[in-house]
Amino acid sequence: MSEPEGLSEILTTGDYQHVRVERHGFAAYVTLARPDVHNAFNARLIAELQAAFQVLGADDGVRAIVLRGDGPSFCAGADLNWMRASLDFSRDENVADALRMADMFRAIDACPQPVIGRIHGAALGGGAGLTAVCDIAIAAEDTRFGFTEARLGIAPAVISPFVVRKIGESHARALFTTAERFDAARARAIGLVHEVVPAAELDAAVQAKLRAIGQSGPAGVRTGKLMARTVAKLSDTEAREATAATIAGLRTSPEGQEGIRAFLEKRRATWVSDGVSDDV
Repeated sequence: MSEPEGLSEILTTGDYQHVRVERHGFAAYVTLARPDVHNAFNARLIAELQAAFQVLGADDGVRAIVLRGDGPSFCAGADLNWMRASLDFSRDENVADALRMADMFRAIDACPQPVIGRIHGAALGGGAGLTAVCDIAIAAEDTRFGFTEARLGIAPAVISPFVVRKIGESHARALFTTAERFDAARARAIGLVHEVVPAAELDAAVQAKLRAIGQSGPAGVRTGKLMARTVAKLSDTEAREATAATIAGLRTSPEGQEGIRAFLEKRRATWVSDGVSDDV
C-alpha cells in the first residue's frame, strides 16, 4: 500500500497545512482550509485528512467529529494543479495516487466515532464522496452536488464503493452517467444527505446533533456505528452470534451497567454531556 505524501510526518508532528483540527468539549472539528480553491483536493490535503481521522479515531476522549469546509464551499473536488500533474503519471503512479485517496476515504468511513458533515456551497466529485462517508450529513439548502467526473472523461471510481452504499445502485447509475449537478433537496431524496436546512441554520443543526450524541454512552454510540457498517455483510448465523455477543458485552460493561441503572433510578448517567459550544 502506498503511503500518502507526508503522512508519517503529519502523524508524528501534527503539522497540518490544509486542515485545521480543533477540540470543543467532547467534539472534534476537522476543517478543510483551502478556501481559495474551494477546498479542492491535492496530495497534501488527502494525507492530512487521513492523518486527522486516524489520530482522532484513536482518541477515546473524542465522542463525535464534525467535518466542514472554510470559505464558500465544502469541497469542490480535485485541485486543477493536482489534475495537471497527473497527466504525466504512469499507470502505476496513477494507481498509487488513487489508492492513497481510497485510504483517506476509508479512514473517515471507518472512524469509530460518528462523523457529522456540515455541507455547504459545493460538494462536487470527491466532495460528494466526502459527503457519502459522513454518518450524519447536514446540508445548506443552496448546496450544489454532483458526481461530475465523466465530464472530464474519467469516472467516480474511488468514491464509488462509499457512494453506492449510501445512495444505492439505481441513483448511482443515473448520476454517475449524466454527471449532472443536483440540489440539496435531491441529495436528501436519494439519501446522500440526511437533513437540509437554510444556510443560516446550518451550525445550529450541527450543534443539535452533537447534543443528541452527548446524551448517549460513548461505547454505545461507537458500537451502533459499527453495527450499522458491518451487520448487513454477515450471514444470518454470523449476525445472530455477533449481535448477541455484542449486546451481552455492552450490558455487562461499566457503561452499560451505569446507563441501565440511571434509567431505572430516573437520573442522568454519568457520561451524559451537554459539553458542546455554539462558538465554533
